Amino acid sequence: MVTLGLLAWALHGVDARALLDHLRRANPWLMLATITLATCVFPIRALRWRLMLRDATGAPLPLGPLWHATAIGFMANNLLPVRAGELARAYAARQGAGGGVRFTTALASIAVERVFDGLTLVALFTLALLAPSFPRDATIGSVRLAGLARAGAALFAGILVIGLLVVHRPAPWIALLARVARAVLPARLADRVTHLAEGLVAGLDVLKSPGRLLGVAAWSLVLWLVNAAAFAVCFRAFGLPVPPEAALVLQGVVGFGVALPSSPAFVGVFEAAARGTLALYGVDATRAVSYAVAYHVGTFIPITLLGLASLSRMRLHLAQLRSAPAED
Repeated sequence: MVTLGLLAWALHGVDARALLDHLRRANPWLMLATITLATCVFPIRALRWRLMLRDATGAPLPLGPLWHATAIGFMANNLLPVRAGELARAYAARQGAGGGVRFTTALASIAVERVFDGLTLVALFTLALLAPSFPRDATIGSVRLAGLARAGAALFAGILVIGLLVVHRPAPWIALLARVARAVLPARLADRVTHLAEGLVAGLDVLKSPGRLLGVAAWSLVLWLVNAAAFAVCFRAFGLPVPPEAALVLQGVVGFGVALPSSPAFVGVFEAAARGTLALYGVDATRAVSYAVAYHVGTFIPITLLGLASLSRMRLHLAQLRSAPAED
């Protein structure tokens, strides 16, 4: 319902004929550059993930299976609801590693990745908000963007601190969980919960290595700068009169918008975020939505096709990803 509401808001007052005209007049070469940059984000994610995820012996996993799992995960996010791609990605990594990594360990590493994504997005978003051209009290709907940045920073920093506390002294936390589980659950189920928790803690292992953490932070910055460049090039493709830092603002708003479970491919959420953000720079609704539709469709296709190709290569089926069983 929320997704439908956002889509209805994004399309309200949009002139369909003018929208199609904007799409026809977009620079095709700049659109191709936009799609290329946006698609490059996914190999970068696989490279960063290799720094984070280790097998049972502590050795890094081969890049090939991690790339296929990444492509499958983001393809599944495009085709399945409520961010099912995160579970699908962890499942594909487990299958690709031949059982060398646990499902819960892969899932926990994805959670750490999301924290670094959030912190990097907030940092770049805040930097853009400090630009002289940006209105200090800007809001989208009733949400002040400065307040959104502060809340995001506090949330992701808090999660990171909790992760650091757990990974550096896992035994007391696991023991506490085991006692609570045995008190409220049947013995067999309580043991299962404890076993899953051990796998999750293993996925936080990167937080114990300053060198790997620095590498993850560096790759995160590269990833989100490349992603912002895709937004900025698409501005030029549509001739939008916005400053370069608007790409960082739009990226941040979209990032907050898609953080919550929603429709496949975040349809409605993306368009509403683009319309609301570009309105801050004086871009009318029809031009903003035409930009959003072109970017969304153009970047949807390559990773979906790459994910389907990886799914076929790994001899998996989309139906398996719907449940993504955690067989640890």
